[in-house]
Amino acid sequence: MNLRSRNKRHAELHSGALNDILFILLLFFLIVSTLANPNVIKLALPKAASNTKAKQTVVVSIDAGQKYFVGTNPVNFSELQAALASKIPAGEVDPTIVINAEESVPISAVVSVMQIARELGAKTVLGTAKPQNAPKR
Repeated sequence: MNLRSRNKRHAELHSGALNDILFILLLFFLIVSTLANPNVIKLALPKAASNTKAKQTVVVSIDAGQKYFVGTNPVNFSELQAALASKIPAGEVDPTIVINAEESVPISAVVSVMQIARELGAKTVLGTAKPQNAPKR
């Protein structure tokens, strides 16, 4: 007695449309990841009429609690000069340090970072946010 069926059916899955969707999602995430800047700390920057863009070699951020960051790494003020010296490439002409300080940070904290940058031979640029109602020139 042969109880097994001779006509066995094999389940098939067509994945052509799934492959297309996955490819589109992969392209989307690749494009978005290139636009995202991982070296950003969210701060409320002071407003200015012009927004200066400089070649960023090193970014120093100061938050409202006067905590210092080089890139995204937290650094004590006593270690700030050593951290900046290690981030500035050797032999670079006119290295630039961009200072992003929250509005509530005392100007003395910003000036102290500028003095450290001057000792290292680097230029400083103060980062500002563009105001909403900026006059057009």
